[in-house]
Amino acid sequence: MSDNSTIQSAELFHGRGWVVLLRGLTAVAFGVLAFAWPGVTLARLVLLFGLYAIVHGILSVAAAIGNRGQHGCVLMGIEGILGLWAGIMTLSTSLPAPMAFVLLVWLWAIATGVIRIIEAIRLRKDIPGDIWLALSGVVTVLFGIMLLSRLFVGVIGLALLIAAFALICGVFEILLGWELRGVRHVRA
Repeated sequence: MSDNSTIQSAELFHGRGWVVLLRGLTAVAFGVLAFAWPGVTLARLVLLFGLYAIVHGILSVAAAIGNRGQHGCVLMGIEGILGLWAGIMTLSTSLPAPMAFVLLVWLWAIATGVIRIIEAIRLRKDIPGDIWLALSGVVTVLFGIMLLSRLFVGVIGLALLIAAFALICGVFEILLGWELRGVRHVRA
């Protein structure tokens, strides 16, 4: 990567690296809680996912607003709105039926995964660590496909599947955030 390209990337993602890092840490925390919560019930899983989706959405929208006009901020904003929508829809129902919950998470996963893949392709020359963004998108789409193919899995199996997804995706986001943070410090 040339110095000019590094400076452009630093300008593009100035202030966004910490958001991606926080999104990754949130995903890892969600995954650990979903794994560690013994005898998880559907109500607890719904609560965990709803809170995770809202926090993820708020962080994404905040980054998009803070960097409006920059390359990629629209897709990040759409991803944030999808997260807010999924979190609010999840938490606003008294207790969704397991099938409805799975379909809601499936819609969120497929849409978010596709957006991340598009972001990675569009920003491949602008950011370091675009592979982590692309991999998080692929993992998210695969998670959505697994959810749809396992519609009748029990609550514990669903919790484990969601937890594994959150941990893997969280690690990818942490790696991406770390690389973006590193570019910011190169410029300073």
